[in-house]
Amino acid sequence: MKEQSLAEKLRQYGAGFTCPMHMPGHKRNSPFPWMEPLAKMDITEIDGFDNLHEADGVLKEGMERMARLWGSRRSFFLVNGSTCGILAGICSLTNPGDKILMARNCHRSVYHAVELNRLRPVYLMPEADDATGILGSIRPEAVRAALEENPDIELAVLTSPTYEGVISDIASIVQVLHERGIPLLVDEAHGAHLGFSEAFSGGAVQAGADLVVQSLHKTLPSLTQTAAIHVGSILVDEDALRRQLAIFETSSPSYLLMASIDSCVRLLEEKGPELFRQYEERLKRFSEQVSCLKHLRVLGYGKDSIENHPAFWSLDKSKLVLLTEGTGLTGPAFARHLRESFRIELEMAQSNYGLAMTSICDSDQNLEQLAEALWILDGRVFPCEKKSACSTPPLLPEQAAYAWEVRNQEVWETDIEEAEGRVLAEYIWAYPPGIPLAVPGERVSGQMLSSWRKMEEAGVCLKSSTGGMAEGTILLLG
Repeated sequence: MKEQSLAEKLRQYGAGFTCPMHMPGHKRNSPFPWMEPLAKMDITEIDGFDNLHEADGVLKEGMERMARLWGSRRSFFLVNGSTCGILAGICSLTNPGDKILMARNCHRSVYHAVELNRLRPVYLMPEADDATGILGSIRPEAVRAALEENPDIELAVLTSPTYEGVISDIASIVQVLHERGIPLLVDEAHGAHLGFSEAFSGGAVQAGADLVVQSLHKTLPSLTQTAAIHVGSILVDEDALRRQLAIFETSSPSYLLMASIDSCVRLLEEKGPELFRQYEERLKRFSEQVSCLKHLRVLGYGKDSIENHPAFWSLDKSKLVLLTEGTGLTGPAFARHLRESFRIELEMAQSNYGLAMTSICDSDQNLEQLAEALWILDGRVFPCEKKSACSTPPLLPEQAAYAWEVRNQEVWETDIEEAEGRVLAEYIWAYPPGIPLAVPGERVSGQMLSSWRKMEEAGVCLKSSTGGMAEGTILLLG
């Protein structure tokens, strides 16, 4: 007999007549019509439905199924997104004061973990791609050089694939790190789909990473906020990881979210090969359709290929990076045209490109609609002089203090134009993607200010921890 899924169990329970003298407060009888179908299945930890933090039943079986599918030693459901997994993972693998090797283009949750655990970061700045300004892959030789200069590093953290789909050679990086017994945590929030077909290779679990965090909701059919963390080696203390998950993850996990994860895993088990075959065919047709573009370009598609971008070890084909450099359109203006004229909403836009995300759930019509919009816009733009639009400073800022050292010091709110030479007391980023452009404790340079100015002129909205960027102010140390 086929094992009953968590979603089926919830549906069956919701159709029953058990009197719910427990949470949640809607009592499976919501006063909101739109919420009624969901409320019937929204429960707490009751008999027969297991407990996420002490799983020994249906949730334990679901996480074991996930581990088998991805090929990990152990997998955990996450309902607080990848952020929860990154915080818990880093804190489980380090002690306060440890030195950590991390890619400069990590998500802000990595920086928050560094700050919380009072870690000492050593940054790896990826090489920028000459043609697009997009940051490239982390090189194994760069990791080796950093370890030689910093033999006391306890953990390495990097992002692969990046928001734009840039993949690093994880297997080679793992080899370099494991020679010294150092674990690797990979933020694979944008790569949960990797490894399910030859067209989508480069997955970090299969490459031997010690801890891998994935956002299922970003690239697979699962509800927003669902994620997973995979243990890949004995360098990870599973008990320590569980303790940290209990700290950073809610003690009242949503069964709707967990049922979404379980359903996603079952779908990939049963239909994954066929779904990914169809997906690959759709993307191949899209590549053919955009091969006639004269001005706009799609990274790695049409006439473009990875050979044109030596800074990239590999690219995730699910990400459609729509390049506007040399067309007179900024990325935000391009995204606005797609939204207003073609009812196409992009994931994000940076100075000289827009990002369209795809998945196995995209229809033929979705990709055809995007291709048609690109044809039309391509006919409306005219080539113009290319300008450097790199959205990330190519040089690491001077670090005057660690972020956690800044936290309790006296700070001043100052006009941004008067910040040069002063030390930052807050984070600066563009969201999405939520990657800090500057970190508390770093000294503001003229080059940083110029870079921020160019991004804002292109229509990119910069944010700060306290929101002062919107008013033209910034927090600096006194």
